[in-house]
Amino acid sequence: MSAPASVLKRPPATIGGPLSLGGLALIAMPLLLIALCFANKVEIIQLASSSRVIMLFILLISMMLTGMPISIALGLTVLIFIFTMTKVPIDAVALKLFTGIEKFEIIAIPFFILAGNFLTHGGVARRMIAFATSLIGHWHGGLALAGVVACAMFALVCGSSVATVVAIGSILLPEMVKAGYPMQFGAGVITVAGSLGILMLPSIPKVIYAVSTNTSIGALFVAGVLPGTVLTIMLCAVTWYLARKHNYPRLPRATWTDSLRAFRDSIWGLMLVVIIIGGIYSGLFTATEAAAMAAVYSFFIAVFVYKDLGMKDVPKVLLRSANMSAMLLYIITNAVLFSFVLANENIPNALADWLLGLNLGPVGFLLVVNLLLLIAGNFMEPSSIILIMAPILFPTAMKLGIDPVHFGILIDVNMEVGLCHPPVGLNLYVASGISGIGITQLTKAVMPWLLTMLVFLVIVTYWPWLTLVVPQALDMMPGHEPVVPLWLSQMLK
Repeated sequence: MSAPASVLKRPPATIGGPLSLGGLALIAMPLLLIALCFANKVEIIQLASSSRVIMLFILLISMMLTGMPISIALGLTVLIFIFTMTKVPIDAVALKLFTGIEKFEIIAIPFFILAGNFLTHGGVARRMIAFATSLIGHWHGGLALAGVVACAMFALVCGSSVATVVAIGSILLPEMVKAGYPMQFGAGVITVAGSLGILMLPSIPKVIYAVSTNTSIGALFVAGVLPGTVLTIMLCAVTWYLARKHNYPRLPRATWTDSLRAFRDSIWGLMLVVIIIGGIYSGLFTATEAAAMAAVYSFFIAVFVYKDLGMKDVPKVLLRSANMSAMLLYIITNAVLFSFVLANENIPNALADWLLGLNLGPVGFLLVVNLLLLIAGNFMEPSSIILIMAPILFPTAMKLGIDPVHFGILIDVNMEVGLCHPPVGLNLYVASGISGIGITQLTKAVMPWLLTMLVFLVIVTYWPWLTLVVPQALDMMPGHEPVVPLWLSQMLK
């Protein structure tokens, strides 16, 4: 699920000589704001309600700019604000911390992380690459196209973009270079195609959005299948065009026997898609229980079917998954407190009324949301963005009649874009670590596919049918205005 520490580690910033004036200002700003908060507490100054709201966000941003981890910045901001600006008793904070994550849906996160780790190290990715190569390896840029398709297949069962880049990229990139592809081309393809990991079926950002907004996790899962397929086709089209233009190598055409053999080898991994969709749709288990089934099934095929993971390796996988889960749950816990403060100050409803007063309409509002999320993607990772922004933007979206599932997928696609560009795009750093290419070079290399994703973002934003057709056809969104013909819905039931 998570990339190796050596891959994700970024070089520390070095400062030559004494601390710069800008550095001192970054440190002094949060200290000054904290001093103002305590001045309000002891009634030296009296801040108006609107000033307190502004103070909350400026304090959070100033703490993040110092390089403080987002989870700690969130927690400190909330505690300082509650203690100095409100009359909320401190013991209510402990209670909110407990009740905020006492949600059955949150259990899906560690299970999907565990399943992703078993799949990443259990030979599933290698077999999916072989199957994809047998189908389209003979086209222009066959190995690169196989990488996009393999990323899509792995995304159907994994739920993590970083894990998808690690699993597919670490296997495919050396083979592409050996076959005569430029490393920049291969790394660019895998960086962006790996972002499919959070759009297709299971996805940790989807779970976080669902928990933050009380949206159906099952509907969000299946809502990403058709958009993910469309994005896969678009990325393949760009890859094929560039490969044909530069005359990159093609593989010999595989026989039907080879394709069937590759499919048979990969069927155990692909069956996880059937288990997740079939189990949720049939009502056999919930989305959270599907995550638990995915973890158990991934362990079974990695250890006993493919046997690429020995029992001696299982404790390492469990420990890696526990570390990743603890990190995410810590972020969620602090974000729950932040959402509590927002609700206590009535910020979401006030912001919703203000945006409605601008008469932007759904079209203008969605444009503003995309711009905000794309800007946030330059500074924060997806989980933090969703936990902070979703409670603020969601009430306005509901008042404008925007479907919560459509809104969730729109946010998901914005998170995909943020993963693929600097300064905090995790996919970019992972691909850089695997390929050995510098961030600047890799940023240029991903541009054709990144622009394609921006076009796709516009399509998803203003064509809700693409997102809603599958969950409505599967009758997973009762009470919603139908977007599919009745005959199709009845046929799929």
